[in-house]
Amino acid sequence: MNSNGVVEWAVVESDIGPLLLAASDAGLVSVVFHARPEVREKAVGQLRSRLGAEPVESHGSARLAEPIRQLAAYFSGSLREFSLGLDWSLTSGFNRQVLRELAAGVPYGAVVGYGDLAERVGQPGAAQAVGAAMGSNPLPVVVPCHRVVESDGGLGGFGGGLETKRKLLALEGVLPQPLF
Repeated sequence: MNSNGVVEWAVVESDIGPLLLAASDAGLVSVVFHARPEVREKAVGQLRSRLGAEPVESHGSARLAEPIRQLAAYFSGSLREFSLGLDWSLTSGFNRQVLRELAAGVPYGAVVGYGDLAERVGQPGAAQAVGAAMGSNPLPVVVPCHRVVESDGGLGGFGGGLETKRKLLALEGVLPQPLF
């Protein structure tokens, strides 16, 4: 929980549609896909209830300037590794452990299987729990849950939709760019 309870958010355009970014004193706390008005309202409501803070829309936010800059660089292909302060308060326990391992251990252009990631955090056999952790990732793109795929080569699920997952993996050179 942030001491002064201020969470600032803004919606930015990206190659995968509008993203809602929210940041606290501690760092980037949330990235939300497909941030159309109804999605935005729901996301802001969840931030309010889960962080106990009143989220403030702030387009010129100094807190959001660096996340916005780095995401733009990522989508343009010039940034391969995010170096942002992250606020992990929207995740805990096993999910947080898995997401931190993913952020630290699966670089741009690489993918990992759900089962492999479970093994890395010392929970072999917890592939389904890893899938659930990916589904609850509050920081997609920055914490790259799109890099977690099925061992048989299937894409697996994705909170932002499979089309979004495909685009991100194509951007990173893991999948061929779609022809149209």
